[in-house]
Amino acid sequence: MSSRFRREAPCARGRCGAALVGLLAMAVTLAGCGGDSGDSSGSSGGGSASISVAPMTLPGPYPIACSNVAQDFSGAAQSTEQAQAYWEGRPAPDGTSRYMTDLLTDPGNTLSVTVNAPNDAALFGSFAGKPTQFVVLACYPTTADNSRPDFALPTGKVVPRMQTGAQPPLFADASARYPVLAFSHGLAGSPLSGDHFVILSWLASFGYVVVAPFHGDPRFTKLQIADFGDALIVLSHLSDAVAMQALRPLSVSASLDLVLAHPQWRDHLDIAQIGGFGASIGGETMMLMGGAALTTTTGLASSTVGVDPRIKAAVGYIPYFGQALLPAFGRDQHGLDSVKLPYLAISGTSDKIAPVLLTQQGMARLQGTRQLVTLVGGEHELGASSSNDVLTWSVTFLDALVRGAPSARATLTTMTNVTGGGDDRLLIPLNGPLAP
Repeated sequence: MSSRFRREAPCARGRCGAALVGLLAMAVTLAGCGGDSGDSSGSSGGGSASISVAPMTLPGPYPIACSNVAQDFSGAAQSTEQAQAYWEGRPAPDGTSRYMTDLLTDPGNTLSVTVNAPNDAALFGSFAGKPTQFVVLACYPTTADNSRPDFALPTGKVVPRMQTGAQPPLFADASARYPVLAFSHGLAGSPLSGDHFVILSWLASFGYVVVAPFHGDPRFTKLQIADFGDALIVLSHLSDAVAMQALRPLSVSASLDLVLAHPQWRDHLDIAQIGGFGASIGGETMMLMGGAALTTTTGLASSTVGVDPRIKAAVGYIPYFGQALLPAFGRDQHGLDSVKLPYLAISGTSDKIAPVLLTQQGMARLQGTRQLVTLVGGEHELGASSSNDVLTWSVTFLDALVRGAPSARATLTTMTNVTGGGDDRLLIPLNGPLAP
C-alpha cells in the first residue's frame, strides 16, 4: 500500500444492526436527511453577475501521446468484446480469470503496480492481506511533430503516438512540469473502453498528464453497472462489493506513486498540482481518496479507506453516491462530514444508477469547496449533446483549483451553464474558497 495513502480510524456511525426494515425506513425519510442543501449560502460568486460560457473546443490545444500498452490481439482477444473482457478483468465463460496482463507483449516497459490490501476484513473481505497487480496507462501532451505510430485497438480506436520498448515520453515542453490527473473509470470498465478513453484523451489534450489504472473490478465482484441501481442486489454481494470499492483508491494512489518516482516521468510532473477525475463509481473513488468513509455493513456502518493528501481537487462525472437503501458513505452520508477535498459533481437528473438526490445529500456534507451541476434528462452515460458541457465544467474547475489559473478562477465564480449542447444547470453553486 502506498505510504502516501494514510489509513484512518473506522467511522463508528450507523452501527444499528442489519435489519432491512431499518433500511426501508431510511429510504422513506431520505429526502429529509442530511445537511443543508448547499444551494444558497457561501457561494464564491459573492453576488457577481451570473454568466453563460461558450463550450471549450474538443479536443484541447495539445496533441497527445500515451505510455506503452502493447498487446497481442491475434489470439483469444482478437474481437472487440474479447479484448475489452481482458481490459476490464471479466472472467471467461468457464470461469478462467482474464486481465490486461494476459495481453501485454512488453510487460517490462508497461507501467504497472502491485497493491497489497491491508489486513482489514471489514473493508477488504477475502482479499485482505493479498497482493493484486494493476496495469496503468498514462497519456500526456506531446509535440506536434511526434511521429511515433498509433497503436490500433480492436475497437477501432487507437492509443495515440504510443511509446514502444523503453522509449521515454515526449512532452510538449521537455523543460516544463505538467499538472497530473488521477483518472478512475466506471465499474467494470477500463481506461481503453468506450467513453472512458475519450474523456481521458480530452483531459490530456488540455495539458494534463492523466494517470489511469485498469481497475479490473470483475476480479473482485460479479456485480455489473446496472446492479448498483438496485441496493438489494448489492447487499447480497456486499463483502466483495466493499472490497472492490476499497481497493480502487489504493490502486489510484499507487499509480501516482509509480509515475512520480519513475525516472522517465518524475522530472516532468508538478507534484504540487495533482487533481482527479472519476466517472460513476470512479467519482466515489475520488471521494474515498479525500478521506470519505465507505459503507461496509447492512447496518450502514462506515470506515475510511485512507486519504491521499496530494489530490488538490477532483471531478466526479455521474458520480456514484449510493442508493436510498444503501448510501455509499454511511447512514445519511455522514461518512462525508469531514471531507475537505474540493469537488465538482456532474449528475444526470434521470440517472437511476447514481441518483442525483443521493449526490446532492452527500455534497451538502462536504467541508471543502463544492459544486453540483445537473444535466437535465441525463442518464448514466456520456450523451453526445453534453460532451462539451461536461468537459468545459471539468476543465474549468480543475484549472481553477489544481492549476490555480486566474482566468479559470474568475470564470468559475460566475458561470451558471455552458451554451449550446445539453441543458446543464447549477443545483449547488460554487460554495467555498478557490485557494488554500
